Amino acid sequence: MTPALELAGLTKWYGRHRGVLDVDLTVGEGEIFGFIGPNGAGKSTTIRLLLGLIRPTRGSARIRGEVVTPGAGALKREVGYLPAEARYYGDLTVRELLRYSAAFYPDRRLADLPALAERLDLDLSARIERLSFGNRKKVGIAQALLHKPRILILDEPTSGLDPLIQNRFFEILEECSADGVTVFFSSHVLSEVQRLCHRVGILREGRLVAVEQVEALRARAVKRVRVEWRGDRAWLPPGAKNVERTGPAVSFLYQGQAPDLLGQLAEHAEDAVDVSIEQPSLEEVFLHYYGQTDSGQGDLGVASPAAAQLPLLEAPAQRDRP
Repeated sequence: MTPALELAGLTKWYGRHRGVLDVDLTVGEGEIFGFIGPNGAGKSTTIRLLLGLIRPTRGSARIRGEVVTPGAGALKREVGYLPAEARYYGDLTVRELLRYSAAFYPDRRLADLPALAERLDLDLSARIERLSFGNRKKVGIAQALLHKPRILILDEPTSGLDPLIQNRFFEILEECSADGVTVFFSSHVLSEVQRLCHRVGILREGRLVAVEQVEALRARAVKRVRVEWRGDRAWLPPGAKNVERTGPAVSFLYQGQAPDLLGQLAEHAEDAVDVSIEQPSLEEVFLHYYGQTDSGQGDLGVASPAAAQLPLLEAPAQRDRP
């Protein structure tokens, strides 16, 4: 089966400044794929390349088997796009703007507009210039969905939305996925990706450093451990990271097998009041990848100042050039 999206060696340099480097990625039909990374990692550059808004320095992007090039109008009719910040003609009403947008597509879907507006709590009679940022984002969502695209490319789609509308939006995306629509969901709100997406790609400094099933990524990474100790007694296992101390309780990240950790904790059980072990948030999983610097130490490789007060058992990459 032809992939919905396919990136092969996709690279973009802006003069001497890095955009993205040798990104290889395949996204299947009907998949909701999360694309995460901090500002400057290259998420928006990847999206612009996928949309044919800019040309790659090398490599290619394909949508449903066809190479994306600037001006590929027939291909773009299959794509619904929501930018992080959308700008519209302010003197139009929401209804007028969406009718104007729908006129660019052969199969106009205006009959679906009232129901979609109701789900998004969007006032079609409101004038664009008077809308809040969140309501303008609703207009962008409706605009991206109205022509029933086979591919949805969403850049930070939930910013400005209240929690109720976010939930309805996620329901809409899940319905789209069930109908075979592919969703490419770029975000730095990682809890959203964790809830919604089937797989996640992590972008670091222009490179795709991991592509995983969301649950597999979390299970393979670190555990969040919290131990409440008696009095001033506290202990950390070798390799504990991101240490935080609140009174007698110590919280840390542990990478390793749970039975090994339990065995070590058992040796200090007489000093422990309470223990909890949880799956880490996707934010912490992301930091596990992104927090590593070229020297191999990063946010998770250096203990917090509180760690210095605790009794422990134990105490640059090649870059392409344009």
